[in-house]
Amino acid sequence: MQKPSAITATLALSALFLFLLSSTSQAHNITRILDKHPSLSTFNHYLSLTHLATEINRRQTITVLALDNAAMSSLISKGLSIYTIKNVLSLHVLVDYFGSKKLHQITHGTTLASSMFQATGVAAGTSGYVNITNLKGGKVGFGAEDNDGKLNSFYVKSVLEMPYNISVLQISQVLTSAEAEAPTAGPSQLNLTAIISKQGCKAFADLLKASGADSTFETNIDGGLTVFCPTDPVVNAFLPKYKNLTASQKLSLLLYHGVPVYQSLQDLKSNNGLVNTLATDKAKKFDFTVQSDGEVVNLETEVVTAKITGTVIDQEPLVVYKVNKVLQPTELFKATVAPAPKEVDDSDEAPSDDSEDQTADSEKNGVGGLDGGRLVAVVLSFCLGVLLL
Repeated sequence: MQKPSAITATLALSALFLFLLSSTSQAHNITRILDKHPSLSTFNHYLSLTHLATEINRRQTITVLALDNAAMSSLISKGLSIYTIKNVLSLHVLVDYFGSKKLHQITHGTTLASSMFQATGVAAGTSGYVNITNLKGGKVGFGAEDNDGKLNSFYVKSVLEMPYNISVLQISQVLTSAEAEAPTAGPSQLNLTAIISKQGCKAFADLLKASGADSTFETNIDGGLTVFCPTDPVVNAFLPKYKNLTASQKLSLLLYHGVPVYQSLQDLKSNNGLVNTLATDKAKKFDFTVQSDGEVVNLETEVVTAKITGTVIDQEPLVVYKVNKVLQPTELFKATVAPAPKEVDDSDEAPSDDSEDQTADSEKNGVGGLDGGRLVAVVLSFCLGVLLL
């Protein structure tokens, strides 16, 4: 018969495993969720076609206002471009959690919820917000904020709820929004240099146009493009070095700031490592390393380390980030060589500043510098030790 202490330890260990399992099972896949509902197949198809499905799956807290095939037919019959349809459907994805119960318990009976259309920065003012109102008789109405306060769609049923991760609710009609239905330029129609010039990267845009690199960036947009744009003060300070490069070297340097694939900020935070650039060819690598530290994302070459300081535009398949340094590849510039460590006598030498900083950081964090994985391992080892008592 097990001792009480052993039984307690066993229960604690089981609870810990269940917690760890639940913490890693929150991912959702909107395509698979909707696949089980044939009446929502057209809506599901257009979420994939517009790449909204991928964006929904990246979000940790989301509410999808699903439309049945009849409602989608009314939207498609308007002859809107696929990029405009994306804006309209983005209005139907709320960046907050609303289950069926919460809909009927809204404080003061009405609320405004921000949508992914608002989050894109494309929506003017608050036109990307959705009005949700709990009406008499248990009826719940929905309306775009720029629809003169009209609630033109109503709650039908709950399709799936995973509190507080994802909720899929069916509504009766497409939310009417003149702003969302306005003609939208496709990625290949976007003027990259014009966009970044208005967002503090005019000097970099001018270099792109002068070198002809802009055409390479533009032709890569449709297939997916991530651009790292040094801001005007950064470029202006770097110009003396830039002017000493040959024409081909200037072109390579500028192309080094583009990655031929769309990478959201979340992608960059979770997928660290080497990335190829528009300058990469068989002879020369022209790559750099993405390294994240919490919310900070750094781009590391052997010459400099640049930090992402903001987002200019994030409209898949194009995303442009501001960076605080010009990226300098080793193919064009000398690598920074760290000084060799001095040999010291451990018995006599006082702790270095670095060790003091690390100790301070450990004390501040309260976990001695353990990351999540190592902390879990320590807890598990402790529980197993108790079991052996």
